Parts: sequence; C-alpha cells; structure tokens
Amino acid sequence: MDINVFVADKSHIQYAEQVCDLVYISAQERGTGIAKRTPEYISSKMISGKAVIALAENGELAGFSYIETWGHQKFVANSGLIVAHKFRQTGLARRIKQKIFELSRTLYPDAKIFSITTGLAVMKINYDLGFHPVTFSELTDDEEFWMGCSGCRNFDILQRNNYKMCLCTGLLFDPAIHSPKPIENRQI
Repeated sequence: MDINVFVADKSHIQYAEQVCDLVYISAQERGTGIAKRTPEYISSKMISGKAVIALAENGELAGFSYIETWGHQKFVANSGLIVAHKFRQTGLARRIKQKIFELSRTLYPDAKIFSITTGLAVMKINYDLGFHPVTFSELTDDEEFWMGCSGCRNFDILQRNNYKMCLCTGLLFDPAIHSPKPIENRQI
C-alpha cells in the first residue's frame, strides 16, 4: 500500500482525534512519556501548516508529526512523531521525520531544531539527519515549552531535576554548526 507524506492543512483536521488516540495508545504501550495534546491543538498545527501527516492510499491515517517554535523562533521543536501500528517497521517514521525536518528548515532556516525522545529509533533517525545529543540546558529555556511536558507521565522527574534532565534524551541540530546529512532510505 502506498503511503503519502506531506504537509498537513485544514483538510486534515478530521484526523486530529485519531492522532491524539495514537499518541495515547503508544504512551500506554511503551510505558514512557509522551506529552498529551488535544484534538484542537493538533488541528491548529494542521491549519497553520506546521504539521506533517502520512496517509495510506485509502485515506487511513498512517503517521503524524508537528513543529513548534520557542524563544522567539530561535528554537524549533520537532514533536509528536507517531506511526500507526500496521505501518511500523516500514521506514515510515524516517520519512515523516525527514519531512518535518525539511519543513522546519524551510519555515525557520536559522533556528536550532531540537527533539526530545525516549525512543531509540527516533534517536537514530535524528542522528542520521545531523542532530547531536545535548543536555537540556542547550535546549530552549522557554517555560511554556517545558510546561508542555506536563501531560507526560514522567513530568515529576523533570520537575524534581529543575527542568535539567528527565528520561528523555535531547537532540539538537544547529544550522550554524551542523549541516544536514542526506538520510538513507533504510529501515531501522
């Protein structure tokens, strides 16, 4: 089955609740933290052109990711990467991550792009794109960003450590230092 990955728009808001459901299910299964978002929040990302959606040829939701800006657009977060179960292990996460990275670079070419994750596969994809692991102190100091983690089951760990560390790994792409790597089309 062919899967198309493209920048989401207002025509895709019908998938917002499904995206939230996928994120919730994944967080429960993995037993790790994924910040909860509302369908309205996801819809706003689609409408503003700050999201990537993957749809199967039959219209079935296959995956999703979105971007946020922080620190007066000095930082861009690639967030909410999710792939539906039946589309996992196909290289789709890599394709979505590549597309959201390209969108981030297009909209905010001088911004530092970061991602926080507990997933090894996402860490590998980010590394392949040119991201490097960093401490949380190298990420945005925008309090609103860190409050976005409040829906995560591990938020108490982040708070106890004064927002300096958690179970997630921070990964950063700084366009002033790094150049993007061409990403291979290999499975993880």
